[in-house]
Amino acid sequence: KMRLQCFVAVLCLSVGINAGKYSREVNEPKPSGSDGQAVEFRIAKLNQVWEKAKRMQLSPVRQAELHSDLKLQEKDELQWKKMKVEGLDENGEKEAQLRRNFNVILAKYGMDGKRDTRPLESNSLKDHDTKEGDIFDDPRLDKLWNKAKSSGKFSNEEMLSLKREFQHHKDKVHEYNILMDTVSRTEEIHKNVISPLEGDAKEHVLHQKHTELKQKMRDLNQGFERLRKLSHEGFTEDSEFREPRVIELWEAAKRANLSKDELDSLKEELHHFETKVEKHSHYQEQLELSHQKLRHVEALGDKEHIKRNQEKYNTLAEKTREMGYKMKKHLQDLSNKISREGLEHNEL
Repeated sequence: KMRLQCFVAVLCLSVGINAGKYSREVNEPKPSGSDGQAVEFRIAKLNQVWEKAKRMQLSPVRQAELHSDLKLQEKDELQWKKMKVEGLDENGEKEAQLRRNFNVILAKYGMDGKRDTRPLESNSLKDHDTKEGDIFDDPRLDKLWNKAKSSGKFSNEEMLSLKREFQHHKDKVHEYNILMDTVSRTEEIHKNVISPLEGDAKEHVLHQKHTELKQKMRDLNQGFERLRKLSHEGFTEDSEFREPRVIELWEAAKRANLSKDELDSLKEELHHFETKVEKHSHYQEQLELSHQKLRHVEALGDKEHIKRNQEKYNTLAEKTREMGYKMKKHLQDLSNKISREGLEHNEL
């Protein structure tokens, strides 16, 4: 009987959330949550994810990353609401993309209700604790990494740069697998559709997802090819960038048939973006260290000392989240710009 009551309660909550997901009542900012604290997000479902994350006690860096992802999702969803009011997004393409992005966030941070067999910490800040040998959970990557490590072609600094690229590629594979999983689940739902009109809409969404998957697979293949080349030949003197995300954007820009002036302008913007990425990484490291210090101070039990360190930690966590959001928004803008301009050139 108790199980049945719980199930009914969860079902009612789920129906309530979905029914009012985009309603004014749910989405307007509230002065405070149930505990009297100001709510973090203007959209109820994002607040629920954030509250759950705090209960899960994710590592400080993972929590800051999730916060940035949720802020970006919030921005996109609020923009979509305006689009819908203006009668745009008639075929529901943008809405489907938002739902997909939200599902990716849930899966990425282990909140989709599925048992996750991946290692809990893939944080590159923990590299010094990693055992020698296979560290990327991918035989192809591990083989390349071990070959590069024993080649003698890389300085210590270059090895760190190379490791960041390998880790980034591993994360991209992980995201691709999440997307594959969401497509598979959508296809299962699609098979059970009765209404022909609804079937057509689902067909459109599936087609869009498969197109996105193909593009991601192309990106992964190109990324792996770059790693293979790097591992065999080493870094060249004219390497423009150090950060994997920036390198990826630059490689995409070079493939987009842009003019020399456009490439030069973009190169300058990417250098500014790289500085932003490096600064964010530095803050992530400081946040991790601050958290370790706070745990140490808490163990000693000096209340005044704990309070001071807690305040420092909170300030640093807030700054890291804010920088993470700005960095991810800039990354999104640059990706859109490169793909849009490349498309315009191809159409000419």
